[in-house]
Amino acid sequence: MKKTDPVERRVYELYDKYCHGEIDRRQFFKRAAALTIGGLSALSIAESLIPDYAKAQEISFTDTRIKPRYVEYPSPGGNSGTMKGYLVAPAGDGPFPGVLVMHENRGLNPYIEDVARRAAVAGFLALAPDGLAPVGGYPGNDDDGRAMQAALDQDKLRLDMLNSARYLKAHELSTGKLGATGFCWGGATTNYLAVTMGPDLQAGVPFYGRAPASADVPKISAAMMVQYAEDDEGVNATRADYEAALRANGKTFEFHTYPGTLHGFHNNSTPRYNKEAAELAWERTIAFFNTHLRN
Repeated sequence: MKKTDPVERRVYELYDKYCHGEIDRRQFFKRAAALTIGGLSALSIAESLIPDYAKAQEISFTDTRIKPRYVEYPSPGGNSGTMKGYLVAPAGDGPFPGVLVMHENRGLNPYIEDVARRAAVAGFLALAPDGLAPVGGYPGNDDDGRAMQAALDQDKLRLDMLNSARYLKAHELSTGKLGATGFCWGGATTNYLAVTMGPDLQAGVPFYGRAPASADVPKISAAMMVQYAEDDEGVNATRADYEAALRANGKTFEFHTYPGTLHGFHNNSTPRYNKEAAELAWERTIAFFNTHLRN
C-alpha cells in the first residue's frame, strides 16, 4: 500500500535508506523513534519493516514438484574464483529453460530462494547464486549480509553473476535458453547481463533495478520486461532514458508500473509487499519467460 501519512511515509523513506546501506540499523531505529504519529513514536512502524522470512515461503523446499540442491561451480575472475548457488529443477527429466534469479544487496536470503522455487514450479531450471559465497555465504541476517556485499569488489561480484548465468545456460538440465530476473541490486544486474551477454540471454525481467547507460542499450539482444514500483524515485529517475534508448534501437521490450507500490513490493517478507501487484508482476514474468524461452 502506498503510504500517505507524512510521518509514516518518512519512516518508509528511512527504511529505503537503510536497505540501500545509506544508514545502519541503529540510525534507522533512532531516526524513526524521533518521529511521532498522534503523539506516539513511529518506532513500532520501523520495527515492523524488518523482514520476517517465515512469511516469505510460498513453496516448501520439500515440495514434490521440484528438486532443489546447493551447487558449487567455477567463477574465473570473480571474487574468489568459485561460486555457490541454489539450483532448483522441476520434477521430471528435462531439459528445461533456465532462469537466473538474482538477490538484492544482501546475499541469498530465504525470500530469493523461495522465488527460485516458484520459478521451478513454473517449469524452469532456476539458479539463485549467492554473491556472498566468496566470503562465506549469506550470514543468516540482512544487516551483516548488506555489509558483506558492500565490501566486495563490485566488478568481480557482477562477474560472479555473469559466470553463474553461463553455468546455468550450459547445465546438462538446461535447453540452452536463458532468462534472468532480479530485485533491486539484482534488477540492475539483470540489465547488466542483458548488455554484457548480448544474444546469449534470451529474456530479462528486472524488478525495480537501475537502468544501464543509454550508450550500452544497443548491445542488448534479450527481450526485456521492466517492472517498476510507482513510488521509487531513485530507480524511476533512470526510466525515461532507458525506454527511449530501447525504442530508438528497435529492441523488444515492455514496461510495467504498479500503482500504489513502493520499492520492494514483490518481497513478501516485509510490509512493503503489495500482494495484488506482486502476483500480477510474477504472472507477467512467467508468461514472458514462457514466450521467449520455450520457442
